[in-house]
Amino acid sequence: MKPARLLLLLSGCALLLAPAVLCCGPGRVVGSRRRPPRKLIPLAYKQFSPNVPEKTLGASGRYEGKIARNSERFKELTPNYNPDIIFKDEENTGADRLMTQRCKDRLNSLAISVMNQWPGVKLRVTEGWDEDGHHSEESLHYEGRAVDITTSDRDRNKYGMLARLAVEAGFDWVYYESKAHIHCSVKSEHSAAAKTGGCFPGRALATLEDGAQTPLWALRPGQRVLAMDGAGRPTYSDFLAFLDKEPRALTTFHVIETQEPPRRLVLTPTHLLFVAENASAPTAHFRPIFASLVHPGHFVLVVAGGGSLQPAEVVRVWDRRDVGAYAPLTRHGTLVVDGVVASCFALVQEQQLAQLAFWPLRLYHSLVGWPGVQGDGVHWYSGLLYRLGRLLLPPDSFHPLGISQAES
Repeated sequence: MKPARLLLLLSGCALLLAPAVLCCGPGRVVGSRRRPPRKLIPLAYKQFSPNVPEKTLGASGRYEGKIARNSERFKELTPNYNPDIIFKDEENTGADRLMTQRCKDRLNSLAISVMNQWPGVKLRVTEGWDEDGHHSEESLHYEGRAVDITTSDRDRNKYGMLARLAVEAGFDWVYYESKAHIHCSVKSEHSAAAKTGGCFPGRALATLEDGAQTPLWALRPGQRVLAMDGAGRPTYSDFLAFLDKEPRALTTFHVIETQEPPRRLVLTPTHLLFVAENASAPTAHFRPIFASLVHPGHFVLVVAGGGSLQPAEVVRVWDRRDVGAYAPLTRHGTLVVDGVVASCFALVQEQQLAQLAFWPLRLYHSLVGWPGVQGDGVHWYSGLLYRLGRLLLPPDSFHPLGISQAES
């Protein structure tokens, strides 16, 4: 194993064993005492969360181009008429009310938090979508993916906590940018950057050990689901956790359709899928590649009658939008989704490396049991591994959508 990859694995082990990190996981350990409510800590001036540049995959993702009123993408913006939010709208054009649906959902959630935190105070938006070029080059304001906010009473002593509430409301990047406002932004609605990796739609189906099928959103830790072992054989594997979980995310997925037998798999372009160039390849020789590289003529593995795995030819590939994005992790690192064998991993085109890197997490679950209800968003361990990988692995190890663009 190359030194950088060995260091990535060892770093993952160290992070998992660190007591401070163990406390970051959502939920509580089975059998443990319930912890008191978590105290919210205000952001400090010039602090941003997460602690990565805004236009990277671990935050709001790359800039995708300015949206103008006469452009095709203008239909991606939706007005926000929430009466619990004050819009400054100094241009008197309604531009500050226009934003992506993801941004609108987070802003509406934040408005509730603000009123709960400070009765009688409302959330105030000073900048939203910018059509006049008032921001820096490649600002996410030009795509309706960013807002600048204050409280209605403009009490600057509240802004640190306002920033923390924005993080809790689900904004993908929050920056205590100025003494006069907090900057918040979200991931793109229509690109794979909105998914922080690889996922399936929530209504995609997994197969339980008793033969029943369940939507991915309903999976619970400890359930055993149909997967594939390292020798290419079907097996039932423990579901451990979601590496990413976005119930309301509107995402563009790849749809991969086969015939003989007919199957249809929906997943993000950065996800790994096992393929071969011909139907005669043994199942153990199917290699993992990014879903965006799969094309008609490739063969994927599907579940046939009797539960065996067999190759099926890809006959069509296209894109479609769906709501809800989930990235399940199993003990074997594979999963059968809608009858097709897929990897649990994304972004890096190396199944074995990813499986090794998640060994500490599998060990952790073996030692402490299953966690409680998992919160939405990226799992803390996969987020840390991604950041380590960006430091230790060469850029060409990642899917192009995982490379940071125009860092702020």
